[in-house]
Amino acid sequence: MIEEAVKEKITLQGRDPEKIEKQISNFKNGFPFLPIDEPATIGNGIEEITDAQIAAYEKKYASVTSDKEIVKFVPASGAATRMFKNLFAYLEAEDRTLEANPFVKTFISNLKSFAFYKDLDEKLSADGFEIKELLDTGDFPTIIAYLLDDKGLAYGKLPKGLLKFHAYKDANRTPVHEHFIEGLQYGLGKENTVRLHFTVSPEHQERFKEHVHELQDKLEKQFKVKFEVSFSQQKPSTDTIAVNMDNTPFLEDNGEILFRPAGHGALLENLNEIDADLIFIKNIDNVVPDRLKETTKKYKIVIASILLETQAKLFNLLEKLDDNPSEETIGAAAELLEDSLGLRLPSKFSSLSKSEKISYLQAKLNRPLRVCGMVENTGEPGGGPFWVKEKDGSFSLQIGETAQLDLNDSKVAKIFRSSSHFNPTDLVCGVKDYKGNKFDLLQYRDPETGFITQKSKNGKDLKAQELPGLWNGSMADWNSIFVEVPLGTFNPVKTINDLLREQHQS
Repeated sequence: MIEEAVKEKITLQGRDPEKIEKQISNFKNGFPFLPIDEPATIGNGIEEITDAQIAAYEKKYASVTSDKEIVKFVPASGAATRMFKNLFAYLEAEDRTLEANPFVKTFISNLKSFAFYKDLDEKLSADGFEIKELLDTGDFPTIIAYLLDDKGLAYGKLPKGLLKFHAYKDANRTPVHEHFIEGLQYGLGKENTVRLHFTVSPEHQERFKEHVHELQDKLEKQFKVKFEVSFSQQKPSTDTIAVNMDNTPFLEDNGEILFRPAGHGALLENLNEIDADLIFIKNIDNVVPDRLKETTKKYKIVIASILLETQAKLFNLLEKLDDNPSEETIGAAAELLEDSLGLRLPSKFSSLSKSEKISYLQAKLNRPLRVCGMVENTGEPGGGPFWVKEKDGSFSLQIGETAQLDLNDSKVAKIFRSSSHFNPTDLVCGVKDYKGNKFDLLQYRDPETGFITQKSKNGKDLKAQELPGLWNGSMADWNSIFVEVPLGTFNPVKTINDLLREQHQS
């Protein structure tokens, strides 16, 4: 139990003591591990799509989505600081030779290949520096400082979405710009409109709005469509308490309790406010130049088409289950769950009465639906697809993060090692029920999932807590379809030198 004085402090800081008490309990007891049973693989939880299917989906996509409200939901609040970790370290290093800093050597050797090169050159020239001379004399710290600091481009403080990623003849593009162009390819829906939603941090929202304003007018005229752009911020109410290593509340220097953003799982609240027929979710940095967009477009159309096709069958069966259904309808509903919706019925299902079967099927079918792209595992970090045993004896398809798995258990470790695919944050969501009502997504998460990490502040160690991840614990009670998509749909930018990869060069 939290002491009364602490409860009062929590209340004064605008938080719910009951919710915070549960978070402290999580620190003390930990989160239960995800009970994975086996990996989802091709033919066993992951669908393989044929060329004929792709062609059929592409042919009719525009006609089946013309009356749909489609939203492209892009988490974009992350700062780009980690992209420049090696460059910041170089500025602090005693030995600044390129031989001692191979990452910086690659960066400097390929400086002209970055889309921001011209902007950087202009900033340096404005202050009397010639970039060629700086390169010739080996004054690399000045070049890097002008890239990262306020006196130059200030890239070290900006979010990824506002950095120049890709070079073109007409205008070099940021990830935000690329998401506009991508939206044209598969996000054009009702009222000839592409709808984009970016989750941003409060300190950068105005910069995002300015950039969007610059783009929107020009692109609407160029492509003769409308763009509708909205923003939201991670809600402070989703922040979680930080604790000392003994699980007591961590106090700031001013005596206030420290609360920290709770990871991307907190964005479930933002997603829950989106009212649309189709919601695509894709990270801000997973974009490619135009010459490579065709693969992305093709497989976004595939996953959206599968969702709409499955949803139509699902809605039809739910309507029939409402009206004294036949045994044939009950069988078809059970078959849809097992064959298409990532659920294996519990063994007890066959012994249930007719009314119990109907209730069970209605509860399982009438849930949010997601179709997730899965790429072949090449060692990149990301959630893996697994069959998970549920409390009612059924098995469901889930995306499990490494931190959720008890890898000290040899059986779990073996299952994890045999996993063939991972989810690169590539999914499309159906968030309305068969009567057209929007689901309350907060009712379909697993509050018993989460992560505890060790951090520090002002030189003091602390423990932090993340909410159930957006595409794992926060969607644990959704119906799921996993589809294999090519590795070419996954091109994240984790460090600045990733922009030198062939996939990010125009």
